[in-house]
Amino acid sequence: MQMDDELVQRLSASLESLSERIGRLAIGLGISLDDPQAVQKLMDQTQIPAIDRERRVASADGQASFTPMTGERRAAHLREELRGLLVLRYQLETDILKDNGLTVVRQVIEQAEGRLIQRGFKPGADGLDLDNFFNAK
Repeated sequence: MQMDDELVQRLSASLESLSERIGRLAIGLGISLDDPQAVQKLMDQTQIPAIDRERRVASADGQASFTPMTGERRAAHLREELRGLLVLRYQLETDILKDNGLTVVRQVIEQAEGRLIQRGFKPGADGLDLDNFFNAK
């Protein structure tokens, strides 16, 4: 039983860290993850293109400098990170379920969500509605 408790604590801590970053990104970008249409819109966006030219340039005196990133480009990178973290969390939850069963995945998710709420996040800020997740028919 102690092994199960340690496993749940370890998995919960991992999921909590991931969900916290997801919540912070969503808040910063103004994306409401408790709205399924907003999440679907985010996930349907095309991937941002690679940078076509180097941002580092050498000045006449040989010193390297950087051209600043635009706010729009920065927001696109943050949206891309958010998308990737959502996929990663979905995969982690799926793996926990396959490897450990529904009881463990429920404990892990509920513990992580509880700690996020203690830190001031509103329920579902990370895009996971526990009631619908576990009670969907």
